[in-house]
Amino acid sequence: MAQRGHHHVASSQKALMLELKSFQDEPVEGFKITLVDESDLYNWEVAIFGPPNTHYEGGYFKARIKFPIDYPYSPPAFRFLTKMWHPNIYENGDVCISILHPPVDDPQSGELPSERWNPTQNVRTILLSVISLLNEPNTFSPANVDASVMYRKWRDSKGKDREYAEIIRKQVLATKADAERDGVKVPTTLAEYCIRTRAPPVDEGSTLFYDDYYDDEELDDDEEEDEDCCYDEDDSGTEDS
Repeated sequence: MAQRGHHHVASSQKALMLELKSFQDEPVEGFKITLVDESDLYNWEVAIFGPPNTHYEGGYFKARIKFPIDYPYSPPAFRFLTKMWHPNIYENGDVCISILHPPVDDPQSGELPSERWNPTQNVRTILLSVISLLNEPNTFSPANVDASVMYRKWRDSKGKDREYAEIIRKQVLATKADAERDGVKVPTTLAEYCIRTRAPPVDEGSTLFYDDYYDDEELDDDEEEDEDCCYDEDDSGTEDS
C-alpha cells in the first residue's frame, strides 16, 4: 500500500513539473502562475486577468489550485481567494464546474461522464474552462442561487437590469489595489490581452503568462473565432434563451 502511495507521489510530481514547464514554454494568455511555496508542487497560485469587453475587464482575480496526490487521475480543487459574485462560485470561493468533478456516472447531477474530469485534462484546460464559465455561467445547478437569479434578470432584460453587472464592476475596482500591491499591470485591451507568446527576458515578465492560442490567419477571421481568447459581453447571454 505504501509503495502504491510512493508511486502516486512520484508520477503526480512528474506530471506537475511537466505542466509547470509547459506554462513557461507556452504560457496561457490572461494568467499569472506561481507556486505558493517553491518546495510544494501541489499548491499553485493563479492570478486571472479579466478579459476585455466583458464585465471582468481590468480585474485581477487571485485563486489557488490544490492538486491531489494521485493527479492527474483525480481532479484538483480550484478556489478563488478574491471575492467573486457568480452563479457557479460558492461563497468560500470554490468553483463548481463539471471539469473538476470526479469521473463518476451520476445521472442525478445532470452532467455527462464526458463533461467530467479525466486524466487527459490539465491546468491549461481548467483555466480556459474557468474563463469561459466567468462569462457564460451555468444557471441549471448554481452554487450561488442569488447570483444566478440576478444573472438571469440581467440576461433576460438584455442588460437593462444592471444589478448583476454593477456588483461585478465594484469587485473589479476592488482588485486594483491588489494588482498595485503585487506590481502587476493588468491588460485592458484586446491587443494587450491576446498578445502572441514571446519568450520573455529572464529578468522581467517571466511570471506574466500569455498564450499563443491560435495562428496569425485566425486573428483575421471572424470575431467568432476569438471565443477561446476573448469574450464579448454581447455574446454571453444577451440572446433570447
